[in-house]
Amino acid sequence: MRRMTTGAQQLLNDRYRLIERVGSGGMAAVYRAQDTILGRTVAVKVLHPGLTGDETFLAKFRQEAQAVANLAHPNIVTVHDIGQDGDRHYIVMEFVEGFTLKQIIRNQPPNMPMSIERALDLAIQICAGLGYAHRAGLVHCDVKPQNVLVTRDERVKVTDFGIARAMSEATVSVKQELVWGTPQYFAPEQARGQKATPASDVYSVGIILFEMLTGGLPFLGENHTAIALKHIQEPPPLPSDINPNVPPQLEEIILKVLLKEPMLRYRTAGQFGRILSTYRNQGLEETGTLYLPNEQNTQYYNPRPEDELGEDTPTGMRPILLGEETPARGMTPVEPAQAAFDWVAVTLGLIAFFALVGLIPLWWAVYLAWTS
Repeated sequence: MRRMTTGAQQLLNDRYRLIERVGSGGMAAVYRAQDTILGRTVAVKVLHPGLTGDETFLAKFRQEAQAVANLAHPNIVTVHDIGQDGDRHYIVMEFVEGFTLKQIIRNQPPNMPMSIERALDLAIQICAGLGYAHRAGLVHCDVKPQNVLVTRDERVKVTDFGIARAMSEATVSVKQELVWGTPQYFAPEQARGQKATPASDVYSVGIILFEMLTGGLPFLGENHTAIALKHIQEPPPLPSDINPNVPPQLEEIILKVLLKEPMLRYRTAGQFGRILSTYRNQGLEETGTLYLPNEQNTQYYNPRPEDELGEDTPTGMRPILLGEETPARGMTPVEPAQAAFDWVAVTLGLIAFFALVGLIPLWWAVYLAWTS
């Protein structure tokens, strides 16, 4: 397909008039277009020519696009149609006026990361869209701020569902030809070449939240391999070391979703979103439980199955109430109720002791009367 420029127009299947290219990547080019039948503006994503010769990918792409077309959520870009015109394969979506989240992050003033309130609001909306997809059995596989659109009224729209999943089925030659995915946001299991799960999307949202709050990424490297190894091997830096305004409770939440083991994170984006919503809405003292890993116990604990919170949380993770002061390592805190109970026990013990002592003269008198 010839390169489109502003003003040049092409018609796909006598219906979608391509007006201008508004974005491009390793897998597709995105155009603002006109649906000449319905008379509305749409976004048309035309697949990279290098992908159209891979029948495995195309079959998977059509399957995934059909599944995504069934998703109806305010935080997910709506898919209207998929089609083919000659050797051009495309997907038609709602056109979103706004910016990518990556553009918003880059446009933040130097040394002035995004406010905590705004970062939480955007992250919660991302989790809402992804959580809806997870409940429908779909995993995004390539969650990154470039795939998050933000409207002028701060409404989040997650896009590019399905293409990354289809890419995972492509032949090795096609994968080598195209640079797909963004390793800066990959979960460790994806970096190892393993299948992505909803917990992988949760990890990627954690990276995005880290970036919004600090203005930078936790893992950087000279190439994709170096970055992937850091995801697998290195712990992330503390967000508060970069932005001291990040509260410790929020930092704990971020570090949890950036754990290397998928089962130690929240199971779905819906769970992650509820944690962030509770943190934002109820404040530090009433946020609920946050589970931190205990290295000596890897069994499982299900504290609240009714709302899916912690269904994959290891048992050895002590529930910590956000805002609670954590005792120093090796020290056991004494609860106030427990301390009160101890005083009562001491008092009752003393009363019993003096009562027994007071009975000694009576016992002595009985003994003398019995022996006389």
